[in-house]
Amino acid sequence: MSSNYRAMLTDGLWNNNPGLVQLLGLCPMMAVTTNVMNGLGLGLATLLSLTITNLIIALSRDFIREEIRIPVFVLIIASTVTAIQLLIQAYFHELYLVLGIFIPLIVTNCIVIGRAEAFASKNPPQYAWFDGLMMGTGFMLVLMTLGGIRELLAKGTLFADAHLMFGESARGLTISFGSDYQGLLLAALPPGAFIGLGFLVAGKNYIDQKRAERNTARLQSAKLSEST
Repeated sequence: MSSNYRAMLTDGLWNNNPGLVQLLGLCPMMAVTTNVMNGLGLGLATLLSLTITNLIIALSRDFIREEIRIPVFVLIIASTVTAIQLLIQAYFHELYLVLGIFIPLIVTNCIVIGRAEAFASKNPPQYAWFDGLMMGTGFMLVLMTLGGIRELLAKGTLFADAHLMFGESARGLTISFGSDYQGLLLAALPPGAFIGLGFLVAGKNYIDQKRAERNTARLQSAKLSEST
């Protein structure tokens, strides 16, 4: 993997993660992530939107006049999201009813328009689509993780609604941690989502801090060995 692709991978999944670093898309993140499958559904829709729109914008960037680029970007994003929404409505109708208005609201998601303006409009297609894929994957993983934490605390289950995406045979994927579990109401409410996201951000910052300390100690050790 070239250095460009490696940098995009680490940026999307960790260093510049849209949910943990840029803190974008907070509205759907707070409202939808009541369980893992809701997070997966909206995350996949956002991932597809990012990948497809980045690719289309990168392919057409030389033909778009500077003065009208933002309206054209919005038109491309809206068309892509509408197509994805119709596909979800047709093939995953129950999931579509759960996600509701948050699928078409991907059009206004700052992540999508931000990557279109900041990256896709300035880079060739072979990089643009991969950037969209990695940013979308990073955002989806945050949605699923937050949804898993909230579902576990609120209901004591994981993958409870897997059948919404994978059919009736997936009902057996549900993991239950006790039928007598009373649940934590706060985890099911929007304040619980904010608290959960805060812990995720704090956890990432802690890991980054420890990695930086180890790298600093390694460099100091290398300098001492060189001086001796």
